[in-house]
Amino acid sequence: MSAETPVKLTHNEDIKAAIPTLAGTIAATIADATTDHFSEDDNQFLKFHGSYQQDDRDLRKTGKKYIMMIRGRIPGGVMTAKQYGVFDALATQYGNDTLRITTRQSIQFHGIVKNDFRPVVKAINECLLSTLAACGDVNRNVLAPPTPAYTKAREQVFADAHKVAMALAPQTKAYHAIWIDGVQLDNEAPENKNFVDPLYGKTYLPRKFKIAFVIPPVNDLDIYTNCLGLIAIVENDQLIGYNLCVGGGMGRSHGNEATYPRLADVIGFFTPDKIVDVAKAILTIHRDFGDRTDRKHARLKYVVAERGVKFMQDEVNSRAGITLAPAKPYNFTTTSDLLGWRKAVDGSNFLGVFVESGRVKGVQKKALREVADKFPNIEFRLTANQNVILANVSDADKAGINAVLAAHGMKTENQTTVLHAAAMACPSLPTCGLGLAESERMLPGFIDRIEKLLAEVGLAGEEIIIRSTGCPNGCARPYMAEIGFVGKAPGRYQVWLGGDVAGTRLNKVWKDMLKEPELETEFRPVFTRFAKERNANERFGDWCSRVLLNEQKN
Repeated sequence: MSAETPVKLTHNEDIKAAIPTLAGTIAATIADATTDHFSEDDNQFLKFHGSYQQDDRDLRKTGKKYIMMIRGRIPGGVMTAKQYGVFDALATQYGNDTLRITTRQSIQFHGIVKNDFRPVVKAINECLLSTLAACGDVNRNVLAPPTPAYTKAREQVFADAHKVAMALAPQTKAYHAIWIDGVQLDNEAPENKNFVDPLYGKTYLPRKFKIAFVIPPVNDLDIYTNCLGLIAIVENDQLIGYNLCVGGGMGRSHGNEATYPRLADVIGFFTPDKIVDVAKAILTIHRDFGDRTDRKHARLKYVVAERGVKFMQDEVNSRAGITLAPAKPYNFTTTSDLLGWRKAVDGSNFLGVFVESGRVKGVQKKALREVADKFPNIEFRLTANQNVILANVSDADKAGINAVLAAHGMKTENQTTVLHAAAMACPSLPTCGLGLAESERMLPGFIDRIEKLLAEVGLAGEEIIIRSTGCPNGCARPYMAEIGFVGKAPGRYQVWLGGDVAGTRLNKVWKDMLKEPELETEFRPVFTRFAKERNANERFGDWCSRVLLNEQKN
């Protein structure tokens, strides 16, 4: 490309530059009773406000029924009982009477119609949470360790996660104007047309940005899949600093080898007092060097992959005013949640509640709402494995919670099988516009069939991490699973094998296309071999990586 050739930016870059407040014509459209949906440009702006415009794909034969997905911004996935109750009530009144726990410690509402959009977002803000930056070309919901069983340092880590979430929030006044005041900003007014966010600049980031904090040996947030990962280094229950990870991400496209899942690189160590400076440094590196000409190539992982670790270290040191030290030793052993009743490090109780594919509905929804109403002092914590933790529970409240759950027929122990407990799925159909195949509605049945296969070959009760997504974008992190199903077409999946229990290894493609009825035919011989050939206590993903995938490569 010659020096004179103009760079062709994506359409998203053009509209962000034209309306840097991100107001679009959203408020005007909300006020317009003659339309049931937003323009495509407004749909792009809506993402920054925490929503995607979708349609019910089950109903397309009878015409498009536009619906909104609305996502909360809930730093670290921590909610008061009152806040959880508000979300539950909104889902019943305005949504499809379910709450969808995401793989990023948030809650999504599905089925909201345009005319109910503003009351939902306003109510979320009134309970002191938000939807701002839950989607869009900005930093998304910041993840933090949810489980209180391991170290008192979790409180320090959560405080840092919350601090980063607040520091990296965009500053546009459009959010408050639209959702609280109900006012359409004048996009041509000089103060709006010339608005420049103090951190993000006029056109924000090239694409989304993801941050997570973890405390070894537990990797329950899949730290290496984030743009920015903070691995807490704890000594004697005190946080001494963080190992810095950069450049992870799951998204890819079928048939496009220039797109790929990538694990983050660990590039150094720094002390906790520099947490906001370092976070801003990594985010602005993405802002300044990310690809604004191709959204498929616009993630930070490609900057790191192409420019290298030394480049990132130098940029961080310069922008944050620090000198990164060598990374401290650490080790991960698990990505799992603790289910059932457990003791927290402060002596209180907590209950890990299994939620199938993250969808809180039916009896479980009623039971959790009653718990929220009757026990206002407990905390609801959302996990990145799509479960709920009821935390800060006294001994007296434990008995009361047990009584509420039992009245609804819910178990607190042996809540599900090991395979279901270790599984995750994205929503996909019927709401997600990107879904190529079923995921949430498919996976429980797939797991039941796999359980039967395992029992046939003498592996009943074997834990295998299984994840599915309806498209290759990887929202449920299938490329880290021991078995990953990635949708290619209705009833057809690409199968990836060989991830590990600690979340430190990417898997690889085993079958480019598996048709849904072929599940038993394809997996029975593999599980039979695994049962016979595995080393002592060897997991399925490790055996696949050591044996099966090597055979395929050779």
